[in-house]
Amino acid sequence: MKTGFHYEKHLPHQQQAISSILSVFHHANKQDNDKGENPTLTLSDKQYQDNIRQIQSQNQIDKTPDFSNILDISMETGTGKTYTYTQTMYEMHRQLGVYKFVIVVPTLSIKAGTEQFLKSDALKNHFRLDFDNAYGQTQIELYVVQSQKTKKGKRNNPMPSEIIRFVQADNAHKIHVLLLNMGMVNSKTMKGEDSGNDGSVLLKDKFSKPFEAIASTRPILIIDEPHRFDDSNKTWQSLMSFSPQYILRYGATFNDRFKNLVYHLSAIDAFNQDLVKGVTAHIQTIDGDKQRKVSFIDSDGTTAIFEFDKQKFHLNKGENLHKIHAHISDLYLDNLNKTKVVLSNGVELKKGDSINPFSYSDNVMDMMMRHAIRSHFDNERTLLNRADKIKPLTLFFIDDIKGYRDGDKIAGSLKNRFEHMLKGEAQKALETAEAGTAFYHSLQTVLNDVSATHGGYFSKDNSTDDEKIAQEVSEILHDKESLLSLNNPRRFIFSKWTLREGWDNPNVFGICKLRSSGSETSKLQEVGRGLRLPVNEYMSRVKDGDFKLNYFVDSSESDFVAKLKAEINQSSEHEVVYETFNDEVFDKIKSAYPDVKKRLLLNELYALGVIDDDDNFTSDGFEILKCQFPKAFTVATLKNGKISDNKDQSKTKAAVRVGKYDELKTLWEAINQKAVLQYQMDEDDTLVLFKAFLQDNQQRFTATGISIQTQKMIKTADNRIDFQTQTSLENELFEPIVTMGYREFLTKLAQKAYIKISTLHQAFFELKDTLDIRNFMNDDTIRFMLSGFNDYLLVHSLSRFEVGYQKISSQVHPTKLTDKQGKALSEIDINQDWGMLSESETPLDSFLFDKVFFDSEIEHQNVTDDEIKEVVVFTKIPKKAIKIPVAGGGTYSPDFAYIVKTSGGERLNLVVESKGVAGESHLRQTEQQKIRHAERWFKTLNQCQGIEVKFVTQFESESIKKIVEQALY
Repeated sequence: MKTGFHYEKHLPHQQQAISSILSVFHHANKQDNDKGENPTLTLSDKQYQDNIRQIQSQNQIDKTPDFSNILDISMETGTGKTYTYTQTMYEMHRQLGVYKFVIVVPTLSIKAGTEQFLKSDALKNHFRLDFDNAYGQTQIELYVVQSQKTKKGKRNNPMPSEIIRFVQADNAHKIHVLLLNMGMVNSKTMKGEDSGNDGSVLLKDKFSKPFEAIASTRPILIIDEPHRFDDSNKTWQSLMSFSPQYILRYGATFNDRFKNLVYHLSAIDAFNQDLVKGVTAHIQTIDGDKQRKVSFIDSDGTTAIFEFDKQKFHLNKGENLHKIHAHISDLYLDNLNKTKVVLSNGVELKKGDSINPFSYSDNVMDMMMRHAIRSHFDNERTLLNRADKIKPLTLFFIDDIKGYRDGDKIAGSLKNRFEHMLKGEAQKALETAEAGTAFYHSLQTVLNDVSATHGGYFSKDNSTDDEKIAQEVSEILHDKESLLSLNNPRRFIFSKWTLREGWDNPNVFGICKLRSSGSETSKLQEVGRGLRLPVNEYMSRVKDGDFKLNYFVDSSESDFVAKLKAEINQSSEHEVVYETFNDEVFDKIKSAYPDVKKRLLLNELYALGVIDDDDNFTSDGFEILKCQFPKAFTVATLKNGKISDNKDQSKTKAAVRVGKYDELKTLWEAINQKAVLQYQMDEDDTLVLFKAFLQDNQQRFTATGISIQTQKMIKTADNRIDFQTQTSLENELFEPIVTMGYREFLTKLAQKAYIKISTLHQAFFELKDTLDIRNFMNDDTIRFMLSGFNDYLLVHSLSRFEVGYQKISSQVHPTKLTDKQGKALSEIDINQDWGMLSESETPLDSFLFDKVFFDSEIEHQNVTDDEIKEVVVFTKIPKKAIKIPVAGGGTYSPDFAYIVKTSGGERLNLVVESKGVAGESHLRQTEQQKIRHAERWFKTLNQCQGIEVKFVTQFESESIKKIVEQALY
């Protein structure tokens, strides 16, 4: 009985790649050489070029070959590149007699995975038993070169024993494979420059250096992940020392630097043919001000200067960026020079670069971890209850290695927080799991020993003496089957970025990117660790499910889906331009237009001058054909639903504490009264203000035509992914374009801005010498004037003109806390309007809800720090709940509402605006104005409602306790 993975034979996309390589050697001459050497494969230049051109035509590849000895096979991650080049070796051995190959991979983790694959009994049995004896008893003999550690007082062996064995091997009935990683290729050992190599050991009586000896075997060189082996670097030069007959490069990423591309399975093909999982992105939104960035502005090589909120911070090497912003934790200045700094997570900043501090918050990281754990258990519930059970894995990328490896010794460490969350989520899931099921048993396993459910692999682990860590690494890198066993409790894997490329596991269903990778990595490469289709408990690939990889990122990667879709769409080969109307062209047309008859079509095309007597397309013939049959020549597009945002995440709810709302009811209904804003100015005042606005902005109406643009992803009519360009009106310089008459322009502007046409005309007339509006009469000008004048009104209200409020309705309910009848809700959905949830904390007893949520650190402190005995109840006010009108057409909503009672029984209704800045001078002018409008509104409310509401602003240095005390006395 076969054990281990069950491999499938004759998968079409793999067989096409294999046959493409073999077809290159059609009509090749084979010359046998000495024992231990591959036969020499030779082709005339013409034959070689003809073969490659024919293969590219058959595979619809529109890439210009360079006819070097390099052959490129592009296959998307997760589609079986390693299997494909392995069967290619078997076929080259069977058909051409080639039996010595050198495989080079970039990293140790890829090397470990390749070694495990090639050595596995399951693979050997697959080629021996599943191909009707096509390969007979042929097996792979693998030679793995490991780094040599020099022991004290001893010299290294002059040449690694595995290289000696590989070079001397002369059994042509086996396939001999030498496996190397990039570091070994560049080592002194390979160059023969090791201290132990004195030239006395000779292979074949003439080679003392490994490169020379390997080159003598006339090998076929296979390169995995070719984008890591740039042909301009020293590694490539070292590889050329092997003198390979041919170089086969297999990868998903070539950065469009192909040599002779003979097969291309694009990402779009892989997703659309369901050869890989789909992807659902979970983007953790953060309600902190996205414009507040920590910027690197200067360095003298010793001290780096950062800026945040107009304050400068000086940091030396090793200092924590926490001193700049409280949300940043465990992020240090790792290195610096006069032009750039490197942070401890690998992120490199040049002068002017910035980071979002909220992305480095432990609260955000904890929420992402918790969501990833929940998603994992949701997958387990489904996958473990299948008839053929599938064990899912989740991968966490972190940069806090110490917090994971030494977590037991550090209070509040990443490891401790993770295990606490994991245990809590397992207990919660157990409540609804059906007893006796595999999922129920799995949850019990977690609760019995939570530490056994996770393990990690980091680069420094390669030299550890810790047996537990060594076991974790062995499972992750070398024993994929053990990791997938239902009897193995390990299902969560932690790594920095050591596993980000090359390593994968078919049952990775979740990847949680807790911190930045430190580089702008291809999104396809990032998700590649979990794209492969899963295997079940019997180690057979499962293709019958709509499997999705859940990918968790923070809001700094809010464009993740757009970038991933763009990469996938771009991966599709450019359209093939045909020179002749051949069977392939007709087949395309026939599949899209079944009623077309070939002979009638040819006659029609000839009559139209599309083709000539020999069925060759005339100069514009193919373009005319495409226009006539557009559906036949569409470029492949990504299927709906394969890549998506997680817009429909299950909502987290917070319960309204029983009885608390009754105390808050009177204040809540009062501040939810509807009102309109009244401008206390006449038409002359409007004219003066509008003229002043135009004068302040007249420099924008120039002939430069420069504007700021943003791009938003849309789906086009032909189902492709495209980007719609939108122009930002802020700081825009207008080009003189006229798309409407003066009367139409004035009418449209008057309707939108609520300004009389006569007033607008008079303003433009009086400024005609400095601003001739007749040159700029278009919709962009109207949009700018509407937006700009509204902002102008807000900034200049209460100084250049007054405003008042008029209550308009007694209808209050429903509100964010009540239904239509005014009854308090029992629970709310915590969304962006309420703030960021912290499930690891408990709110103060006086808080209206049973969960902690907040928008900023100062709000966080208000909800969790120091119970105030005078406070009966308080609530966070969600965004847009209390829409206080402000000048310019906008609205404003404060942050908290408090009910305070003194020992004498007096009641105080307190509404608080919390600002995480040092004082009013640090607020934007628009924010200051909104606060002044709120003061006016509450003054009006006190007069017309018969209730006294005190409105105050809380700044960073003021505790809420101090605010309450000041309000009372």
